[in-house]
Amino acid sequence: MPSDSVLRLVWIYPDLLSTYGDQGNVLVLEQRAERRGIPVETVHVRSADPVPENGDIYLIGGGEDRPQILASERLRRDGGLQRAVARGAAVLAVCAGYQIMGSTFGGEEGQPVDGIGLLDIASGRGAGRAVGELVAEVDPALGVPTLTGFENHMGVTRLGPGVRPLSRTVVGTGNGDGTEGCYAGKVVGTYLHGPALARNPGLADLLLTWATGTQLPPIDDTWFTRLREERLAAVVPRP
Repeated sequence: MPSDSVLRLVWIYPDLLSTYGDQGNVLVLEQRAERRGIPVETVHVRSADPVPENGDIYLIGGGEDRPQILASERLRRDGGLQRAVARGAAVLAVCAGYQIMGSTFGGEEGQPVDGIGLLDIASGRGAGRAVGELVAEVDPALGVPTLTGFENHMGVTRLGPGVRPLSRTVVGTGNGDGTEGCYAGKVVGTYLHGPALARNPGLADLLLTWATGTQLPPIDDTWFTRLREERLAAVVPRP
């Protein structure tokens, strides 16, 4: 993103995939960019609309089985998100949106449904629902502090060689194999609700850094720090 340009955020299919406060991820990015003097333009793309290819950060949230299937079908047919990623855009995909990024995921009856293939993952249904707080230690290469969030899903996600785990679980289920989420290039997938970026401003700033190509100046994170400390202490009490 050139220094004199607007940061373009694209919120994909809020009419289909927007549960557990995932739209808060958009609001956090808007606020953290604006507090640093970065002008922001946000586009809410409904499922009947084409996905613009000129965005800098794309966000997609969680949802129920049928909306997830519809969203995947429309994203495959549209192709705008795939072209934006090929151009270098960043993506944060949460829960159902995370599964859509892969090759397949489990449908309403557990049947395999085609994803859009942006991440080398395949998801299916687990034996039971994972519900509750999730804490995970992030891949050190990303330089992001411990993740905190809330998960509510029946997914089991298998990671292929084309991705790296976003983090390793301390509390919770995540992918189902001791890892939580994954990333490849600038595409990040996670099961974290909360919303994820309100609880994890370091992850928000990672996306902003990728999008702007610059080192971001620090801002006052008092509120975010209090939220993080409160949630982490409730799940992993200090000795």
